[in-house]
Amino acid sequence: NNTNNNNTGGYRPLNVRDALTYLDQVKVQFSAHPDVYNQFLDIMKDFKSQAIDTPGVIERVSILFNGHPELISGFNTFLPPGYRIECSSDPNEPDIIKVTTPSGITHKRTSRPAGNTPNTVVPPPPPPSMQQQRREQE
Repeated sequence: NNTNNNNTGGYRPLNVRDALTYLDQVKVQFSAHPDVYNQFLDIMKDFKSQAIDTPGVIERVSILFNGHPELISGFNTFLPPGYRIECSSDPNEPDIIKVTTPSGITHKRTSRPAGNTPNTVVPPPPPPSMQQQRREQE
């Protein structure tokens, strides 16, 4: 019985080529808005450092990429086993996503309430330390 085989109980290692392809897609999609790409990188840094958990990263990415279902679906590349994001195919509900987690399935709205125009990118709130810095800059 080889304990060092490639079947690691459902864990799929991150495919670097897929990850880089996805990063390129994000960069191209938001070439006119480099701040969105940078916000995405910040979210990924927070996720990697475990400052935010998997449901938190799903929520922040799906809000950041609202209106871009191919990017939301593509983010599955980075999710651990048991987690999956699926975008609505209903044209009347384009901002509904289905999030599958080990504890079940939830449906979330990717847009923020309060009259955002369609396809407006609404970034997640920055960490408290960044909010403090912004206040000091104003």
